[in-house]
Amino acid sequence: METSLHQQLKAHYAASTGQLEVARQGYRIDAVVGDTLIEIQHGSLAAIRDKIADLLTQHRVQVVKPIVARKELVKLDARGGQVVERRRSPKRGRLLDMFDELVYFTRVFPHRRLVLEVALVEIEELRYPGHGRRRRRRQNDFQIEDQRLLQVVATHRFRTLADLRKLLPRQLPSKFHTGHLAECLGIQRYVAQRMAYCLRETGAIHPVGKQGNALVYSRRRAA
Repeated sequence: METSLHQQLKAHYAASTGQLEVARQGYRIDAVVGDTLIEIQHGSLAAIRDKIADLLTQHRVQVVKPIVARKELVKLDARGGQVVERRRSPKRGRLLDMFDELVYFTRVFPHRRLVLEVALVEIEELRYPGHGRRRRRRQNDFQIEDQRLLQVVATHRFRTLADLRKLLPRQLPSKFHTGHLAECLGIQRYVAQRMAYCLRETGAIHPVGKQGNALVYSRRRAA
């Protein structure tokens, strides 16, 4: 079932000049503005990879990947019931979370007809008590009724490999490994490894050697 969040984002990107739910090449497209097809994908980019690759043979495509930067949890007493509690979730999404999904999309991005837009959004999530068969329900036993858009906090557009390289910190040495990347960005090593994988597979960075067991990368190809 489509959430309010998806509907609101479709309306946001279509604005007053676009069309919603349009058929193209046998696919249902979320929105069309001018000659650009817009697909909003909350789930894995892997699910639309083949669809987007097919559409790109004939159309300009903009893929919008929402990342929840802030979330307000709204607890209901029952499905469709009354609000009993509101609280801010401690979990916060960030731009670098895009690499969790880009790992499935490196065969499609970059493309001269493709724009990948990451939208950092603030939402509210309506929850009601779950109906599991446990004798004692856990505190976090709930079901999600809906998600609603509160605001679009920021957007980041990626068209080219140069756009991806801008995410690399300036203080990186000319030749670096994922340990350097993790330290400069203040992230965990496995996050840096995922980021480096995506940059390598798209061609934004290039392996130029090894330091111990770690691959060493450069923004430029080895001569």
